[in-house]
Amino acid sequence: MAYDGRLLRLAQERYEADRSAREADLTEQREQLYARRPRLREIQDQLRRTASRVMAAALRRGEDPLPEIQRLREENLSLQAERQMLLAELGLPDNALEDTPLCPFCNDTGYRGGEMCRCLKTYYVEEQRKELSKLLDLGSQSFDTFDTDWYSDQRAPGKTKSAREHMEWVYDTCVEYAHNFGKKPANLLLFGRPGLGKTHLSAAIAREVSGKGFSVVYDTAGHIFERFEAQKFGRDEAERDVERVLNCDLLILDDLGTEMVTTFVQSALYQIINGRLLEKKSTIVSTNLMPEAIAQRYSGQIASRIEGEYQLLPFVGEAIAIALGFMRSNLMLTTTSMFAGKLVRYIAMLWALQGAISMMNY
Repeated sequence: MAYDGRLLRLAQERYEADRSAREADLTEQREQLYARRPRLREIQDQLRRTASRVMAAALRRGEDPLPEIQRLREENLSLQAERQMLLAELGLPDNALEDTPLCPFCNDTGYRGGEMCRCLKTYYVEEQRKELSKLLDLGSQSFDTFDTDWYSDQRAPGKTKSAREHMEWVYDTCVEYAHNFGKKPANLLLFGRPGLGKTHLSAAIAREVSGKGFSVVYDTAGHIFERFEAQKFGRDEAERDVERVLNCDLLILDDLGTEMVTTFVQSALYQIINGRLLEKKSTIVSTNLMPEAIAQRYSGQIASRIEGEYQLLPFVGEAIAIALGFMRSNLMLTTTSMFAGKLVRYIAMLWALQGAISMMNY
């Protein structure tokens, strides 16, 4: 499993800050207890010196250390019993003065057996969710909110499936992809006209896969190609961005085909597609282009790699009606969980789309 270095550093910083805060809280609680029962501080100091006193007795020359060690042991047990009694008088448990790790698996180090512990991984997942939320609406774009009822259930002449039946298959394929992610490399090509749900299902996959702790990079093709071009000029930040694109567990390359095609773009796209295939990294490409148009726009070599190694998922339906349906669904979520400004934007978009449909019908 690959981790984004920048996001991991942010996760570790938050992890350490929270641990330091817990330690500070415990220190303050101890001081409050010592103020109420000064004898507790004396006992703690004596217990902390026990190990050094045992070591001194063991290293003392010319004397049998066992009697002294036995005496120290009895003294230690007596101090623990006295501490327990004082804490009980205050209505506190025996371990009230102990620094008990929040995570019993790694003792709050963040790592266990050379691997990231699940406690630190939780922080990493949160940082990755924040990063993905900059481009995706992970709050409302999930598998649960994807409604195939917005697609027509009428079969066109010569078709064996309706748009709804087909999109139910696309939906099930995406759910299975997210559920089985990590078992083996797998790649998807989501293609079709705008407004058919490609971004929604991409976001749903990103949400599920990142929630398992896998590193996910979601970005538009145009922006990724810009970072590759900036890398040529030796910019450190661009170098890190390119490394993230090539090495993340899942890359979601959105809006392929909206950028200006140049020889450099063709080269960068081949580097991404072929490089990740060689490294057995999973990739999802989302585009408005048909597969044959990819060969014409980029190269037959790129199209061949995609068609040979990717599962092709065509998105079908009436784009405006479906987009309108999804926005109506999101509008219901918005009224209960989103800010008023976003609600206004949704209403404005609904009016605009309804006007467009009326003009088409007219």
